[in-house]
Amino acid sequence: MKFAALLLFAAVLQAATLRYWVEPCTHSGSGCQADDPQLAQWAMEAWQAASGGTLHLEKTADRAQAHIRIYWATGSDGLYGETRPIDVNGERGADVYILPAVVPAGEKDRLLRDAIVYLTCLHETGHALGLEHTANFADIMYSFQYGGDIPEYFGRYRRLLRSRADIRKHSGMSAADRQKLVERFR
Repeated sequence: MKFAALLLFAAVLQAATLRYWVEPCTHSGSGCQADDPQLAQWAMEAWQAASGGTLHLEKTADRAQAHIRIYWATGSDGLYGETRPIDVNGERGADVYILPAVVPAGEKDRLLRDAIVYLTCLHETGHALGLEHTANFADIMYSFQYGGDIPEYFGRYRRLLRSRADIRKHSGMSAADRQKLVERFR
């Protein structure tokens, strides 16, 4: 995965509340489906739950006030997503780009597709929260630059799911991911 820059929410980390905004599915070329914004919201809820109460992520309808802005992007470089730093009224923030069309063409397993989009949202918003890549295949912050079996990375999560609603039951994070988040927001 390509990652433009790691964010160090220096000023924002002092506060326990960050606002986020999720773009509706409006770009026909992105591959975004009408219920993909819900997957992004579930990713944000998972980070909040993983923080053990040290982080509150508040959804906003006002994109200009959001510290984290999630967009459905188009692309053809084989990227799953990307996170870029932005300024939000003098505070550090992030634009997060998710590429839902990266799911293999002809893939018939809708839950696998949703798992890939959700895990990409989770990974990229982890960067927006200041988490770095890891070399541990079990982590959501794992970087494919270290190699590894990409189909298995997504497949092991997919095997936990019987329905789309199961995504909310299985955060996709490792204990190490949760620990790094808690340390980040101490």
